[in-house]
Amino acid sequence: MFGKLTIDAIPYNNPIILSADILMAVVALSVIGGVTYFGQWKYLYKEWLTTVDHKKIGVMYIIIAFIFLLRGFVDALMMRAQQAFGGPGMTGYLPADHFAELFTGHGTMMIFFMGMPFLIGLMNIAVPTQIGTRDVAFPYLNAVSLWLTAAAGMLVMVSLAIGHFSEAGWTGYAPYSGIKASPGVGVDYWIWALQISGIGTTVTGINFLVTIVKERAPGMTYMRMPIFTWTTLCTNILMVLAFPALTVVLALLTLDRYVGTHFFTSGGGGNQMMYVNMFWVWGHPEVYILILPAFGVFSEVVATYSNKRVFGYKSLVYATIVIALLSFTVWVHHFFTMGQDAVRNSVFAIATMVIGVPTGVKIYNWLFTMFRGRISFNLPILWTLSFIITFTIGGMTGVMLAIPGIDFKMHNSLFLVAHFHNVLIPGMLFGLFAGYHYWFPKAFGFRLEEKWGRRAFWGWTIGFYLAFMPLYVLGLMGMPRRMVTYDDSAWQPFLLVAAIGALFVLFGVLSMAIQLIVSVRDREKLRDVTGDPWNGRTLEWSMSSPPPEYNFAVIPNVQTRDAFTYQKEMGAAYQRPEKYSDIHMPKNTVAGLVLGALSFFCGFALIWHIWWLAIASGIGMIATVIARGCQDDVEFTIPAAEVERIENERYRKLQEAGVTG
Repeated sequence: MFGKLTIDAIPYNNPIILSADILMAVVALSVIGGVTYFGQWKYLYKEWLTTVDHKKIGVMYIIIAFIFLLRGFVDALMMRAQQAFGGPGMTGYLPADHFAELFTGHGTMMIFFMGMPFLIGLMNIAVPTQIGTRDVAFPYLNAVSLWLTAAAGMLVMVSLAIGHFSEAGWTGYAPYSGIKASPGVGVDYWIWALQISGIGTTVTGINFLVTIVKERAPGMTYMRMPIFTWTTLCTNILMVLAFPALTVVLALLTLDRYVGTHFFTSGGGGNQMMYVNMFWVWGHPEVYILILPAFGVFSEVVATYSNKRVFGYKSLVYATIVIALLSFTVWVHHFFTMGQDAVRNSVFAIATMVIGVPTGVKIYNWLFTMFRGRISFNLPILWTLSFIITFTIGGMTGVMLAIPGIDFKMHNSLFLVAHFHNVLIPGMLFGLFAGYHYWFPKAFGFRLEEKWGRRAFWGWTIGFYLAFMPLYVLGLMGMPRRMVTYDDSAWQPFLLVAAIGALFVLFGVLSMAIQLIVSVRDREKLRDVTGDPWNGRTLEWSMSSPPPEYNFAVIPNVQTRDAFTYQKEMGAAYQRPEKYSDIHMPKNTVAGLVLGALSFFCGFALIWHIWWLAIASGIGMIATVIARGCQDDVEFTIPAAEVERIENERYRKLQEAGVTG
């Protein structure tokens, strides 16, 4: 009845995992108990769990991202501690299989369940308001995407308590992920978590692509769109084109594991290199899916906090498009070591070097925007400056690794680990943190406290350099990656420094948590109805913070680029319209939450071969989709009188803030 699931699947004999399970259970029960004690279940259900409002969905995506940031960082901290004390004559505290689970889980969570939800959350919060629309093109699908991501994340979390996670690395290379090398359920957890989240991400890509192409305010041509909207557009094109490759390769791996096919079994007529090619056809565009939205954030931040319009708008747009196109031409540099001929290696080496050119263009654009600007060194600009310096270092090491001969020597060393963290942490994470601080007051109506935010910034920045610069040295010294223990005593001092760096990052993570708690506690002191000292440059700043459910009482007519700046210059910022009309908005729906729950049960059942539960969950998902499709009443109306009341209150608050036109 329960397939392969038995009581032995619970790791009660592993004290490390068991203590982590107990901690997770305590946290979950505390949250449930707190919501119950304060009687907030009805509010949560009506206002959040069933919402289709893009702003609330964006907030929930970011909550998911922070949960997995904590979980993924704990894995990283454990790996750094193991390697720091796994030198000659020492074994550390982790067995090799648990260490393999850690680096597989760390990469999977940071890419799929921290980075992706974080950037999609920022897109949800900012893009519809930047382009002057009331919601995304398909609000219901937006909610479905959120709950599919949450369900997939739950599968990863459950793997810690029931069974185990994959030990085949976050890339899942065959034959390591095949049924012979990995006969347990770990790879199956990995496969179904990625499949479910990948479907949600693909739907998100279609949704935002249609939203930006079809839902822009009148007068907003492509060359009047904010830079963040441009990077979102290119990112979602990449999502739509790249994620099907991941879906297919995971489907083929599933067939190999479940029904005995041999797509990736050399002895059975398959080809392991087919897996590697298909994975990286998705994998390298994924790098730019993660980084391009952060580039858009930096463009918004440097313009706002330099009190200037962004330098070289068109060159930033063209550079974004070129990066998106070239991202599909460089995937082979991920396996220069696997025996391609010199011609193929040369083609992809040149493409890898060329893609650095438009990235360099962007950095010069940001520097020239700040040049002679009246810069205010608030947290978003601090994260931006740290990114520019740190990312440039990572980019230079990337050019080194673009040379096949150097990559052949360095590919399996810690030099490569240092490089991709040197690109992704500042290029993605620092950008997401900058966007988090930049748009937080717009989403919630109060600013984040600055003191603890600066402590978090310095913890992350100093910790990054201490944690990863030693890995460059270790890579040059010949230390391979993924080592649980080692015999060379010369490596240990550098690994100890890296572990100290992880502790600095821990200070940064804790400081961000304290910053949020302090900000919520002191929210009345930090109240900001405009969202920013300079009120930004684009349409989202022409509404109060937080925005009403409908965003715009009257859809704006865009006259030029930097629309809100233009409105202020014309003396028309924050002016009330002469006439209000009824506004039609999509109703909340429980269908997204139900589909998410059923997809979790279906994934869990497929992992453990509980076929009756998988069939029942599949039928339930089909029935939910049909029931939602047959529903006629999917909108509600906000009467003009109610809109006028809301807008009068909004305008009164803006008058008190002294920023009305």
